[in-house]
Amino acid sequence: MRATVVIPTYDEIDNIERVVRDVRAVAPDVEILVVDDGSPDGTADRAEELGRELGHVRVLRRTEKNGLGNAYRAGLRRAIDDGAEICVQMDADLSHDPAVLPALLANVENGADLAIGSRYVPGGRTIDWPRRRRMLSRWGNRYAAGVLGLAVNDVTAGYRAYSSAALERMKFETVEADGYGFQVEMTYRLVSAGGSIVEFPISFHDRTEGVSKMSGSIIQEALLLVMKLWVSDFRGRRRRRAEGR
Repeated sequence: MRATVVIPTYDEIDNIERVVRDVRAVAPDVEILVVDDGSPDGTADRAEELGRELGHVRVLRRTEKNGLGNAYRAGLRRAIDDGAEICVQMDADLSHDPAVLPALLANVENGADLAIGSRYVPGGRTIDWPRRRRMLSRWGNRYAAGVLGLAVNDVTAGYRAYSSAALERMKFETVEADGYGFQVEMTYRLVSAGGSIVEFPISFHDRTEGVSKMSGSIIQEALLLVMKLWVSDFRGRRRRRAEGR
C-alpha cells in the first residue's frame, strides 16, 4: 500500500535532515511530505535539497504559521490527492522514533483504520520527562478518554498512521482544532465513524534540538475542546432519543 509520512515543520533546521534520513532508512518506499509554515530558518530549503538527493521527499510550502491541525489537514489532503493509501503523522523534533514506522504501517495494512504510537500501553513510556509533565499528560489523556467515552489510552498521541479511506469517511478536513486538541478530535471523529484503532507501544523522546511549540494556550484549547465535543455528543444523543419516540 502506498504510504506518505506527513511532517509539519516550523524552524526545524536542526532536526529535519536526521528525521528525513531516518525515515528513509527504515521505510525506503514511503513518500515524505514536509509541510512547512514559512520557517525563516531555511527548513523548507533543506528539505527540498534532501528530496533532490534522496528522492520521494516533497515540500508543501505555506506562507504563515496557522497551527498544527491546519498543517496536518493541508498535508493529509495533499497526500491523499497524490495517491496515498496510508497517511502517517510524525513530528519533526525527533520525539517519534522512525524505527516504529514499519509497525504502524503494518497495523493499517492488516486492517486497522488507525494505528497509534502509544505511550500509555504496556511497553510504552516517556523518557526524561519531569514528573509534573508526565502527570499532566497521563491525566489529560484519562480525562479526554473518560469524558468522551473513548477506549483509547493515548488520545493525544501525535505519532499515528491512518488509512486514507478512514480519513475520508470521518471527514477529517472539517476537524476544527488546531493545537494538540487536533489529535483528540481526530480520535473522537474516527471512533464516531466506526473506525478500528490499534495502539502500538512506543518510547517517546523529548526534543533535544529546537524550541518546543507547547504552551498553556494549547493545553487550554484541548481541555475546552473535550467539553465542546461532549456537549455536542450529549445533544445528539438527546435529539436521537426524542426522534425515536
